[in-house]
Amino acid sequence: MSKRPSPISATVDFDAEGVQHGFLKLPISTDESAWGAVMIPVTVIKRGEGPTALLTGGNHGDEYEGITALQKLSSRLTAEDIRGRVIIVPTMNAPAAQAGRRTSPMDGGNLNRSFPGDPDGSVTEKIADYFTRVLVPMCDVVLDLHSGGRTLDIVPFAASHVLDDADQQRQALAAAKAFGAPYAMMMFELDAEALFDTAVERQGKIFVATELGGGGTSTPESLAITERGIRNFLIHFGLLEGEPEAPAEPQVYLDMPDASCYVQSEHSGLLELTVALGEAVEQGQVIARVYDMTRSGAAPVEYRAGRGGVLAARRFPANVHMGDTIAVIAEVVDALG
Repeated sequence: MSKRPSPISATVDFDAEGVQHGFLKLPISTDESAWGAVMIPVTVIKRGEGPTALLTGGNHGDEYEGITALQKLSSRLTAEDIRGRVIIVPTMNAPAAQAGRRTSPMDGGNLNRSFPGDPDGSVTEKIADYFTRVLVPMCDVVLDLHSGGRTLDIVPFAASHVLDDADQQRQALAAAKAFGAPYAMMMFELDAEALFDTAVERQGKIFVATELGGGGTSTPESLAITERGIRNFLIHFGLLEGEPEAPAEPQVYLDMPDASCYVQSEHSGLLELTVALGEAVEQGQVIARVYDMTRSGAAPVEYRAGRGGVLAARRFPANVHMGDTIAVIAEVVDALG
């Protein structure tokens, strides 16, 4: 049985030439607003024939590098700058972004675990459905900007995934490298089925994801990497003229072959990381200790690296709970693909 049309409507005309700023409007009824709407900002910039790029941030509301860079781009990019169409959604999960949370305060929904979505589901599921069935089919390429948010800090990288379609995988990897972050990654996702990534890739589109810092903030360095990467991405696909800007140092290639790259805590307590982000790690090396904060004089539990590589991501808060990812170790490789 086919699904009903999305309840979300757009105040912009995606086919019109020029620059438009508007909203994706999702009707809601709450104690504070009986006939209200979730308002998701959107900018559409179109000139002539060419590819369509969808640029998204705020899939998680506490990841500010992408949100900030896309807010800046939406006010600066002109129709004369591009060939084709650029759709910019700085805060996909607008309720989460406005609350400064990873998940939506309206329904607790994690947008990036809610795809392909449901037009009759929760607020978050309705947003996911609109992207899956309305926005993604319009596009040729998608750039989804993530970072670690409040609970993780991550080396800056653009990533693609292992795909069944070899040509699609090749194009996505080339775009991830072209983004020009200090690192490029072939990424293994722990729970890929309900990700935006998977919803886009299953439609045959070229998808690039990023992780560009974290800690629930942004820095001049992380924003510079993000803004340069967006521009490089648009140049790579012919939407902007110019030459891509390479990172200051040669790009490092990382591979995450399987779930063993993730180190998850089996204890709750105070986390001490013994390795800095981006630092080399040897197999068997102590990378973290967890201290029992309910007593003094107790030896900490040590966590050792199951593989060699670099510390690609780390838990940001020192307070750690059972099940939290405390470290991600990625292998350094000579080539990707």
